[in-house]
Amino acid sequence: MLDVIIRHAGLAYGMHTLFSNLDLTLKGGQWTCLLGGSGVGKTSLLRFIAGLHSGKGIHREGSVTCQDGQPLKGRIAWMAQQDTLLPWLSVLNNITLGDKLRAPFFRQKKSAPEVKERALDILQKVGLEKKADVLPHCLSGGQRQRVALARTLMENRPVVLMDEPFGSLDAVTRLNLQDLACELLANKTVLLITHDPLEALRLGHQVYHLRGHPATLTDAIEPEGPPPRSLEDSRLLLLQGRLLDRLRHEELEGSP
Repeated sequence: MLDVIIRHAGLAYGMHTLFSNLDLTLKGGQWTCLLGGSGVGKTSLLRFIAGLHSGKGIHREGSVTCQDGQPLKGRIAWMAQQDTLLPWLSVLNNITLGDKLRAPFFRQKKSAPEVKERALDILQKVGLEKKADVLPHCLSGGQRQRVALARTLMENRPVVLMDEPFGSLDAVTRLNLQDLACELLANKTVLLITHDPLEALRLGHQVYHLRGHPATLTDAIEPEGPPPRSLEDSRLLLLQGRLLDRLRHEELEGSP
């Protein structure tokens, strides 16, 4: 399990500073959840950690390191809000695409037997073993996100960055996918961005609120008990109310 340590992070686009001198530690084997209003810089922080910011007019400062002293590059899997499945590839070929792209040119047309076997095992874990040869347009929204989760698992990276992956799903499907992700990403270091306080409190070992301009992090909320937590837990609902009130006041303060 791998700690990821962000120190003195700063990101600016031209004269607009999103955040500056920001510190955050993603604890190994745990879920860190990040809440905040639209446009505050949540996805930008995710991209900062992944090392994806570059280009003219972008100023980046600070460091992202791992507790073992090795670089974070090549150790990240990313799960986005949209499933980004390639419509012309089957479910199986979508989740093995990363392996094919990294394979030598002579092997790119066909996955190695052991890769296919592992992919089918992961599809079984997400309940889609019978959909391996189906194209994405034949799947429901929840099934497509299960494929996206399978693709994330297929990468088998110690750090997983998730950018609102359940936000577009109906309430019941969202809860089921939250539980499944929590089970299958056990022992991974996960950073989840969400707009949903209850989702953050159900899944997170630490829950942070990113707010302000430039953005800063509040102290972490650490809900009791192991995730995923029950919706019937009164302590969870009390924390949800406090977070919603905080987020609501942030929106009102930011209104013209």
